[in-house]
Amino acid sequence: MSVLDNWDQWKHFLGDRLEQGKHEGMNSQVVSEVAYQVGEYLAEQVEPKNEQEAVLADLWKVASEEEQHAIANMMVKLVQEK
Repeated sequence: MSVLDNWDQWKHFLGDRLEQGKHEGMNSQVVSEVAYQVGEYLAEQVEPKNEQEAVLADLWKVASEEEQHAIANMMVKLVQEK
């Protein structure tokens, strides 16, 4: 089963990667840019596997680049609260 199949597993996976990046010295600006790049990749290359991902994909498609950065930053905040 892929981490994309289950929303809670996906959030946990992202949170773990975020913590790993911080321990390796990534600052918040780098984390923000990586989150944006992940969002861009997922929107272009990956079919949503659950309702939450479908909503995020729909929001990403209609958002401006600035709004996409905001979505990515909100995802970072969401997984930090695990």
